[in-house]
Amino acid sequence: MRTTAIALMIAGLGAAGLYGCDVKKTQEGNVTLPKYDVEKKQSGDVTLPKYDVKTPDVQVSKTEKEVKVPKVTTEEKTIEVPKVTVTPADEKPAQNQNKQ
Repeated sequence: MRTTAIALMIAGLGAAGLYGCDVKKTQEGNVTLPKYDVEKKQSGDVTLPKYDVKTPDVQVSKTEKEVKVPKVTTEEKTIEVPKVTVTPADEKPAQNQNKQ
């Protein structure tokens, strides 16, 4: 249960982090890909092998067995958990927007 809570908290922080971003393009990008010339030198012939596969028969059924099962109890306890406050980029003071 603790692992699930931690995973949910991390996922929430990731989502909050993406929500709070203000992205502006500051430079245009350029990509030049190399050009290749490919030519066929000979014809090919492909024959795939054939297989005769005999699979096993699998039978699934139910039967009743008596087994020992642990009895689990829970208790309520107050613990400290992290609290995160996110201020979106467009709501931050103007002094932080002048930095580059």
